[in-house]
Amino acid sequence: MSALQGISPFVYGTTRLGDEKIPRHERVEMALAAMETGVWFHTARMYGDAPEVLGEAFSRKPDKIPEIIIKMGWENIGQLRESLRECIEPMGVRRVRLGQLCLFRELAEDFVRGGDSLQAFRELKEEGLVGGFVLEVFPWTSDMPLQALLAGHTEGVIDAFIFYLNPLQRFASNRLWEELVRREKNIIAMRTVGGGPVHRLRDEPGFAWKDYLQERASEVAPIFERSGVKDWTEFCVRFAHSFPGVVATIGSTARRENLDRFIGAAKNINPLPGDIVEEIAGLHHRWSDETDIHAEPWTM
Repeated sequence: MSALQGISPFVYGTTRLGDEKIPRHERVEMALAAMETGVWFHTARMYGDAPEVLGEAFSRKPDKIPEIIIKMGWENIGQLRESLRECIEPMGVRRVRLGQLCLFRELAEDFVRGGDSLQAFRELKEEGLVGGFVLEVFPWTSDMPLQALLAGHTEGVIDAFIFYLNPLQRFASNRLWEELVRREKNIIAMRTVGGGPVHRLRDEPGFAWKDYLQERASEVAPIFERSGVKDWTEFCVRFAHSFPGVVATIGSTARRENLDRFIGAAKNINPLPGDIVEEIAGLHHRWSDETDIHAEPWTM
């Protein structure tokens, strides 16, 4: 069975469940509400105490525990198991469906060489701790997955590639993106709505966390308006699923109304009109060459 089998078209991202500015009981209630929808969850140790919040929610409704994607990996093989343990123990679960491999330094280099890390990944699967793996991609790390893909080291190990993919961001380099499309690889799209409603990103000073998002929103807003789709969330969910390789999109929220909007948009998804998708894809290609691949890590 593929580790991606049964994945929900929308996956609930738990970033905001670790926001300590939100009362703990409200975050637990939000987790419980998301659990009731039956969608998969995505979490990470770097999301504050999100794993502990999930553990509390899971203990209240053990029959509703979702399939889970976690971030794991880091800089060497020795950190693989620890990065897995520090997530699953506070959640009170024995396994996760997918490990999102975040590979850096020595571990990334070993993977590109087809070294010992491949066996380490297989052992985690054989022990039943992880159902499969997805490989994290950013503009500043795209060369690593591209080299591993071209060398054949992703075959039988990587079930999908995961990166920001929304109307405002496509965080895989043009070369990697073209190879993923050509080879019909599975993709999980992150950051569904790109940081918020496009008109707020364009028009509200300070709403966009980086100036480049405001600039891109100015280019995308007219396309959104021309599409005839009234709701930005629906537009973004449909945009992600307009690419044949995309199996799911991950969005985060701490508001029940936003969760309901995500869930509603993920029912009976229809791809966007081809000309709309192509126009935005053209912007992605330009933005990647002009900005993304030149960005310092974690500045976008």
